Amino acid sequence: MPELKARLHADMNAAMKARDEVTTATLRMALTAITTEEVAGKQARELSDDDVLRVLGREAKKRREAAEAFDAAHRTVLADRERAEHAVLDAYLPAQLRDDELVDIVRAAIAQTGASGPQQVGAVMKAATPVVAGRADGRRVSDEVRRQLSAG
Repeated sequence: MPELKARLHADMNAAMKARDEVTTATLRMALTAITTEEVAGKQARELSDDDVLRVLGREAKKRREAAEAFDAAHRTVLADRERAEHAVLDAYLPAQLRDDELVDIVRAAIAQTGASGPQQVGAVMKAATPVVAGRADGRRVSDEVRRQLSAG
């Protein structure tokens, strides 16, 4: 069993003993998503820690987007619950890039690809995405790429 998945199981058990309902429910949901990913496709497989991080990132993004939607609908109780779940998942994810770090990574990707205009966003994204690797939301990276290509 990958180290991160084992840690999720152990933390869920500790949260159950502490009667921490939000953490227990969130980790249970995350482990279910991981299991679903493991059995998806033609053959079952065990996910690596990188794959588990990808699943956790996807689940955290769902929580963030749901909180925004609930806020827009003035459902503050549900939005707060989604934010609490996001905070639990965020503890397992790598630290997010600061804005200045993202600017530098995008600048390097533009230099590497030789991109000069907005029509080359795809090439820059292809170069920047592996470097960012889960430390920044794709929309945030895309916005920065577009900003630098239109300014340059």
